Amino acid sequence: MSSSPTGTTLIPRSPRPQWRCTLDHPPNRPRKKGPMPLTCPSSETPQTGPEPSSSCLARCGGDQSPPDPHTLSSSAVDAWRRGGSDEFPVGTCPGMCPADELAQRERQGRLHRLELQEGTRQGDPARVVKEYSRPAAGKGLPQPQELRPAPVLLITVRYLLGQVTQRADLPLAEVYAFVSDRLRAVRQDATLQRLQGAPCMALLERSLGYLLHAGYQLCQEPLAHFDPHLHSTQIQECFSWLRRCYRDSCHKREPAFQALFLLYNLGLPEALCQVLQLPDSVRASPELRTALAVNWAYLERDWARFFRLAQALPYLPSCALHRHLGPARRLALLTFSHGFSAKNCRCPLAWLVRLLAVDSPEEMEELCHQHGLPVQDGAVVFQKAAFRDPGVLVHSHSQLLVDSKRGEAPLLGVIEDCCS
Repeated sequence: MSSSPTGTTLIPRSPRPQWRCTLDHPPNRPRKKGPMPLTCPSSETPQTGPEPSSSCLARCGGDQSPPDPHTLSSSAVDAWRRGGSDEFPVGTCPGMCPADELAQRERQGRLHRLELQEGTRQGDPARVVKEYSRPAAGKGLPQPQELRPAPVLLITVRYLLGQVTQRADLPLAEVYAFVSDRLRAVRQDATLQRLQGAPCMALLERSLGYLLHAGYQLCQEPLAHFDPHLHSTQIQECFSWLRRCYRDSCHKREPAFQALFLLYNLGLPEALCQVLQLPDSVRASPELRTALAVNWAYLERDWARFFRLAQALPYLPSCALHRHLGPARRLALLTFSHGFSAKNCRCPLAWLVRLLAVDSPEEMEELCHQHGLPVQDGAVVFQKAAFRDPGVLVHSHSQLLVDSKRGEAPLLGVIEDCCS
């Protein structure tokens, strides 16, 4: 210690560390055992900074090499093969809902009517599905008997998509609210166990297939019954998590879901940049080449090619693209209002119906009126000064671009054809 001229005792500072981990924990502080926060690993932002050490990577989950059977117990090796990690709990619940939760919800009257026995207020163990539980401060960590292992999670997803979604006696929005909540609980169990590889991809692919289908089916529902923003957030989280799984290992269904990712994020430079950085074998697949062609047509404002390619897409890619159809038609009418703005210029309404892939002339005429374009004697009069932006677009179902591609197969069959 030394003294300043004023007599104040000066305490020397300790030297600053030369390196600090840029990940989410200090380099010398051991992380507490237990699961990570209950959120999906959805960050796509690359970390910057010095290269972390191997011990730091191990603590952060960056080391994905298989465990050494000579240094770990047999339970650790078995956990890895099941898709989990020995550092995190491995579920042992044999059913779709833990027995304790079933009893508690039955006692509190919180069972959904889709989970009740016929004609009673008692829960049916074959129908009750674990609900999503929001993490809270002070809440204890779940026990292994409260978590479902990967095979049970897959059975749960197939039950939800194969049986619950077929209930035609209930409102579509109510069925969606039930299924989306239970799928969210499935992803929560997968996060707590840190599922990896094929077991995790199987869950995420089927969840995405349903969410894309439901987003199209509920596009005309009021905000009180269906929140498109929350729905889009769930889809983006699933896409981000699934694409992280694809980076760790090759998978035969990767091109199809990378194409769905690009179609759902049509026109976004970030999505296009990520897709263009994929391996050549993935980018050369027919699914991704078609999605790239649709994206380029949209960016180049080539509306004739854009809607021609959209008509050739299968059902699930059409559902992913559907939310961009309204903005594309608005931009097309704006382009025509500038290009065909003349006193004596008339565009036949039937020509616009074919070009923009609209279901009927009446729908096309209503679309023109919403944008301030007059229709006279079956022709549209494009005037640059008359065009107006209607503001919020109301998405409507499309028989030509989506519904006609569904076929008679049940939803589970349609989704299973696209998944592993």
